[in-house]
Amino acid sequence: MKIVIFGAGAVGGYFGGRLVEAGVDEVVFIARGAHLEAMRETGLRLESLKGDVTIPTLEATDDPASVGAADAILVGVKTWQVPDAAKAMRPMISTETLVVPLQNGVEATTELAIEIGPSRVLGGMCRMFASVPEPGLIRHSGNEPLLVIGELDNSRTERVERLHEALNTSPGFKTQIAPDVLIAIWEKFLFVAPVGEVGAITRAPLGVVRSLPESRRVLEQAMVEIEALARARGVHLPDEAVASAMTYADASPETEMSSMHRDLTEGRRSELEAQTGAVVRLGRESGVPTPLHDSLYASLLPAELRARGEITFPGAESNPE
Repeated sequence: MKIVIFGAGAVGGYFGGRLVEAGVDEVVFIARGAHLEAMRETGLRLESLKGDVTIPTLEATDDPASVGAADAILVGVKTWQVPDAAKAMRPMISTETLVVPLQNGVEATTELAIEIGPSRVLGGMCRMFASVPEPGLIRHSGNEPLLVIGELDNSRTERVERLHEALNTSPGFKTQIAPDVLIAIWEKFLFVAPVGEVGAITRAPLGVVRSLPESRRVLEQAMVEIEALARARGVHLPDEAVASAMTYADASPETEMSSMHRDLTEGRRSELEAQTGAVVRLGRESGVPTPLHDSLYASLLPAELRARGEITFPGAESNPE
């Protein structure tokens, strides 16, 4: 099976690297910049709780049109890059190609379907803490890597079974077919958005946020708002969704920070719009009050706009890069 990793950052790079290690027929990485150059020159290194590995040679490019038709495309770009990625991947798509989004938000499947057609898009999500500390290096620092896929109508199709079989060849992560993939996507969203936004607003790692009663209450209340929003939108989360997410937070490494947290605190563009902003926007659309997210979004927005270069802070020499 020919699998394309569209966006070879922390998530895409990890899963793609593990698939190469496992001997999947053909894995192609779509990357850019210094990360791409490092992958071309010295390969890809994975530092992981599941075992370190160096992949000295791999197929990597910044030109999707040169790749040819793919059997499956795992989309690992940032949330705001999904529409452009969908346009760029068209030369790789045949009638049999499956596209699986791995973004942190809940809107990527819709955005992909608009550009390439709903019949080619599966639901997907992943769980792990990972980062790119330097070009050519992926560091997996917490929790068991998990990749979940499924048809959006939850039917158990032959094509999903075939993709599951190909992905499940790697001992470096687990792959599951979700009984209800929208529930899986929203369960992750219920965890990752609060961890990112509360971490960013407190400037504290997860271990501190969960240990202080005051910040822990904020974290849990943010999850409660997302739970209410999911139910209002017809996603039947289990009754214990918030309790399970808090248990997962308690079991995560105390030093961990989400990618949105890291990006906001380090002055880079983040996924604020696709996470906190999406809760606010979808809440208004669905008639669900989200007062905590309204406040978190308003508080984090100045830093986000500054990182995008849309505003400046008086007295600051320049915006952070």
